[in-house]
Amino acid sequence: MSLPHAILTALLEKPSSGLELTRRFDRSIGYFWSATHQQIYRELGRLEEAGYIRALPGDGPVRGQRKAYEVLPAGSGELARWVGGSQDPKAIRDPLLLRVRAAAVVGTDGLLAELRRHLELHRRQLALYEAIEERDFPPGRDSDEDRLRRLVLHGGIGLETFWLRWLEEALEEVGGMADLPGGDPDAAGPADGAGAP
Repeated sequence: MSLPHAILTALLEKPSSGLELTRRFDRSIGYFWSATHQQIYRELGRLEEAGYIRALPGDGPVRGQRKAYEVLPAGSGELARWVGGSQDPKAIRDPLLLRVRAAAVVGTDGLLAELRRHLELHRRQLALYEAIEERDFPPGRDSDEDRLRRLVLHGGIGLETFWLRWLEEALEEVGGMADLPGGDPDAAGPADGAGAP
């Protein structure tokens, strides 16, 4: 249900064509709500049909011209209704966590390399978020709109920081498991494996 609201948010920030919108998703909103180009174009059609958005009139011939969309009052009302509503948090479904759990029964062969790869990916993502914060939120930029956007960015920074801490712990633990395939026999002794959720 959130994709139409992500699109309404983006269009209220700036009327855009479908192509511009997909590029903006790739650069910003997509960091916390991803969608394919096809999904975005399909949803634009639904939002227009529902009377939430409309195509802006173009200057030239229609053929081959990119339609730009703006949000209508009904769309603003729907977004405000959604913002004020409630929704339970989604359960975590991360394949890496399942891999670690599965390693307890089949061994850790190959797991260290995957943990290291994820550590590097999360380091890069954190560096990207920190660069965005430095570029887009210099000191003194503190309107209510900017504070809310920065709050979302801080959520991403916090999640990446969590993953870095957890992955460093996981690498240390898995690297010390001499009794499982892929463990380091020269590292600390094996863990007992009991009690995990």
